[in-house]
Amino acid sequence: MTDADIAVIGGGVIGCLIAREITTRAPQSRVAVIDRDVVACGATRRSAGLHFPRGTTPRVREMADLSQTSYEELLGDEPSLPIHPLALSVLSSNAAGVERTYLGRAGLTPAQDVHGGLITVPRGTSVWTGRGCHYADVGALTEALARHLRPRVAFREGTRVTAVEPGSAAVTLRLSTGESFSASKAVLAPGPWLADPAWRSLVEPLGARVKKVIALHVDGVPEAHAGAVVFEDEDAFLLPLHHRGHWLFSYTCQEWDVEPDDIAEGISAAHLAEARACLERYAPGLAARATSGRVFCDAYSPTREPLVRALDDSARVVFAGAANGSGYRLAPAIAAETADLLRILPGQRKSA
Repeated sequence: MTDADIAVIGGGVIGCLIAREITTRAPQSRVAVIDRDVVACGATRRSAGLHFPRGTTPRVREMADLSQTSYEELLGDEPSLPIHPLALSVLSSNAAGVERTYLGRAGLTPAQDVHGGLITVPRGTSVWTGRGCHYADVGALTEALARHLRPRVAFREGTRVTAVEPGSAAVTLRLSTGESFSASKAVLAPGPWLADPAWRSLVEPLGARVKKVIALHVDGVPEAHAGAVVFEDEDAFLLPLHHRGHWLFSYTCQEWDVEPDDIAEGISAAHLAEARACLERYAPGLAARATSGRVFCDAYSPTREPLVRALDDSARVVFAGAANGSGYRLAPAIAAETADLLRILPGQRKSA
């Protein structure tokens, strides 16, 4: 007999939502979540947690729609969760692109300015306002999800998986504790830790890469009504973190093939200058107050769509992730696709 029906490797927001999806569909399933650190660390702890109803491909738009509904239902069931609805503003010089990528539920309507002139609108750029936007304290939300799951799910924290060995009847996981752990199937949800020797050979054919992510913290308490501003031309956004009392500005850093364990040096002078120059074009009054921030990594797929794929011929090991900076935004849909791939239907216990 196996130790679990499903082992989920990775205790971030995607891993915990996968465990939740499996146990919701099949309450009798034996599920284990294994993480090298504690739940909600890694990219989950540092995520800006912005959700808005947008997708660059039909699949991603469907995923964004499903995820938005899932988060709304989650918050409706437990209003104390750290999910904070926000107003949404979009700036772009490509009106056709905005119309193509934003969902109808965003309800975008033309506007003249943003936040009473706080944002400078460049010539040739249009402004829209909309709805369906929120941000979450993703670390706290993931810890809340794990707290609810613990009566039904076995959590192994501070336990590194040192080998993943798919077999014809089960998957064997070698653990840093010296144990062997057996599961009917395993889900790899490792975030940016793609190159871990335990699963590198399984993941390499996917072609995913790891990129550095930098977000600046901007001093100054946002007004209570302040919402998120998406700068489409820059692939950047400005977010009021009301629960922390400051703004966050995320821009597109182009430093690729980074090891997530090698970023402890913090923000470099070059990246700080690059990010502030981008912010200066839209909010010069805020740029001077951006002197710190957060640095982490995320995984990106070749297609810029999340990867939910079987990694072995018997489909006993499934990869879920590489969401291109939208891990939180699309996590419920990634979880649903993963459960579908595992062939877990509502009311069924997962069998070998």
